Parts: sequence; C-alpha cells; structure tokens
Amino acid sequence: QLQENQDEIENMMNAIFKGVFVHRYRDAIAEIRAICIEEIGIWMKMYSDAFLNDSYLKYVGWTMHDKQGEVRLKCLTALQGLYYNKELNSKLELFTSRFKDRIVSMTLDKEYDVAVQAIKLLTLVLQSSEEVLTAEDCENVYHLVYSAHRPVAVAAGEFLYKKLFSRRDPEDDGMLKRRGRQSPNANLVKTLVFFFLESELHEHAAYLVDSMWDCATDLLKDWECMNSLLLEEPLNGEEPLTDRQESALIEIMLCTIRQAAECHPPVGRGTGKRVGS
Repeated sequence: QLQENQDEIENMMNAIFKGVFVHRYRDAIAEIRAICIEEIGIWMKMYSDAFLNDSYLKYVGWTMHDKQGEVRLKCLTALQGLYYNKELNSKLELFTSRFKDRIVSMTLDKEYDVAVQAIKLLTLVLQSSEEVLTAEDCENVYHLVYSAHRPVAVAAGEFLYKKLFSRRDPEDDGMLKRRGRQSPNANLVKTLVFFFLESELHEHAAYLVDSMWDCATDLLKDWECMNSLLLEEPLNGEEPLTDRQESALIEIMLCTIRQAAECHPPVGRGTGKRVGS
C-alpha cells in the first residue's frame, strides 16, 4: 500500500512537471521563468532521489543562457544550494562536466550580481572536487581579483584563497606557535608575492590586498612575518627572495598597512552598477 501511494504521488508530480514546468520554464515573462528555476532547485534539494538527476538538471543548465539576468541568477543560486551539500556531489558530476564551461564564462557576466554568484558557485565546485576545474578555469577567476567592482573582486579573492592558500601542510601543525619567517604564514606570504608578480599587474597591489582582505586578514596583517622575510637570513635550504620579489613584498606590505589604517577600498574600486559605454 505504501509503495502504491508513493507511485501515485510520483505520477502526480510527473504530471505537474510535464503539464506545468516544461511549458512555463520558457515563459515569455522572465519572472515566471525565474520562479520555475527557483522551485526546481528546491525540489532537487528536498527530494533528491526523484529530482536530482540529469533529466531535470538539464533545464537549469539550459536556462543559464537566459537573456534576463534575474533568471540566470536563480540558476546559480539553485545550483549553490545543491553543491553546498557534499552528500549530493556524486549526483552532480555529469552536470558539472557538461555545464562547467558555461559557469566559468558567467564570471564575466554583464550583470555584476550574476558574476558574483558564478564565482561563489565555482568556489563550492572547487571544495566538492579539486580535479574538476582546470588550471585555465582557475586562472579565468584569479584575474578578477583586480576587478574594479568590489563584490566581484572579493568573491574572486575568496576563490583564490581557497585554491592557493587554505591547504595546510601537516608539517605546519608543529609550526603554529612559531613566528616570523618560521611561521606557517611565511610560505603563504611568498605564494602571494609569486602570484602578484605572475599576474603582471604590478601597479595594482592595493586591489589584490583589498580583494583578499575579508578572507585572509590574519595573513595580510602578519607584518612580523613579512619583516623577517625581508630582514633575516634565509633558513637552511630556503631559497632567498630576489630583489624583484622583495620589492613586490614591500609594495604588498605597504598596501596592507594602508588598508588596515584607512579601512576603505582603493581608489577606483566601488560597488556601483556597470554603466554601458
């Protein structure tokens, strides 16, 4: 009897899906398309056994190309709700491989709100599986830390931090109480310097610091570590910083001090809406 009831309910749900959703997710009115995607995201989360599969996910994937920003935004927030739950990750693998390139391209969306949520979704994808995103995918997000729009830059800063700065070496556990160039932050500060020099936007250290300020404050305020990297002799077997790397570290350090003292983003970076040229 339980099985019969369940089958009956699933038949009703299929009838509603085919009779309503399949027609309305392409409705002429953007608001109705947005509601459809928001709802299917809730169905997938609440009843993943029935709805979280590729025959339903594909509708969200297709709708990511919608011409209205509010609808694209609903696609991304629906997907975030799914990727956030690690137990659902195995059911999302095919969708990820099929639509990943579209999500990466949405980090450059003309609507800033959509771009921010696309970066946040990729950060969740990154946490669910390191292998999914290629080096090229990651680089497409990295360079957005230099964006003039602060919410986009901060989201990219968090992605960068999760990818390059948040993995701890087991050996670091014994170094937690050490300070200066022997602290775990020493390698992270060097990573920041190498990233800054490789990105070849050398006049924009203030932008990089501002992007990572919210997620990496402890690292960016470890001036004792930065000082010792500049002033103390390298440890045994440690590569000394080149003159170019030292100059970059001094520039980053100055920007962190200014950010801590002034508490506002650098000149030219704001949160305003994009204005067409």
